[in-house]
Amino acid sequence: MNAHVSQGSWPVLVLNADFRPLSYYPLSLWSWQDAIKAVFLDRVNIVAHYDQAVHSPTLQMQLPSVVSLKSFVKPTTHPAFTRFNVFLRDRFNCQYCGSPEDLTFDHIIPRSKGGQTTWENVVAACSPCNLRKGNLTPVQAKMFPRQHAFAPTVHQLHRNGRLFPPNYLHESWLDYLYWDTELDP
Repeated sequence: MNAHVSQGSWPVLVLNADFRPLSYYPLSLWSWQDAIKAVFLDRVNIVAHYDQAVHSPTLQMQLPSVVSLKSFVKPTTHPAFTRFNVFLRDRFNCQYCGSPEDLTFDHIIPRSKGGQTTWENVVAACSPCNLRKGNLTPVQAKMFPRQHAFAPTVHQLHRNGRLFPPNYLHESWLDYLYWDTELDP
């Protein structure tokens, strides 16, 4: 198919079979090419379209803007321990000073003192706070995280993800997304 749109344009919101996004942050999006492939493989239903179309010599098709999976994908209940998920749990703020800038992650009990790399011992920290705390315990450094480090549920990460709407939201997506902040039209 020959499309008159640039590569990477026309993202498609992907909903589970229950019409909820697979994830909020990052928002579950596919390229229009992957969405069309899924349509032809009969894996998704088209819920909404863009005004833009693609065509081949024998077929014309409006680009989907929202698709729903035909088979329900059971969401995981225990999110993976990743740097991104730690930042999302901590709402992209340093747990010592509150800064959203230059984030790293800090072992509350340093690894050299027996601290493990677990949800309960790692928090988001800006580089200056992480350097200042260094190899010290919270008591030694007199630096204590603003919130208790914990293993979040997928629901908690989705809730935090809704605090950070993406830069691009097509109007056809708004009926399926629930953000905690006002959206600009």
